[in-house]
Amino acid sequence: MPDTRDLFTHEASAPTARFIVLPQSSGGRPIRIDTRQDQGALILVVTGQLDLDSVAPLDEALQRVARDGDGPVVVDLSAVTFADSATVNVLLQAHDALGTELRLAAPSAALERLFALTGLDTVLPLYETVGKAVEA
Repeated sequence: MPDTRDLFTHEASAPTARFIVLPQSSGGRPIRIDTRQDQGALILVVTGQLDLDSVAPLDEALQRVARDGDGPVVVDLSAVTFADSATVNVLLQAHDALGTELRLAAPSAALERLFALTGLDTVLPLYETVGKAVEA
């Protein structure tokens, strides 16, 4: 994965932090990762298209949480409009690192289809809503 440290524009405000991720390819669209705390869970709200060129910041965020975090991590996928095999790989690695602390919430229709086609809906902890993931 490419080094993404220079790709983050960080706008901090309590209790939410926002990371706007600039794509490396000129044709790509940026993804956005907003974070907040809710009942002891860290929630990552991901917006945009996740593919080989744009998934690195999500990977980095999940690795950082696995290394430094405490408590459940809920990834809100409701605003993800596209995902590819690179995204699947990142989510599987996060699941290996975080175990039951990783909770994927509100997958968009595109992700529901991807998870069903790949069988990930039987492997990854999926929740209908962010609220249900936080409460689990």
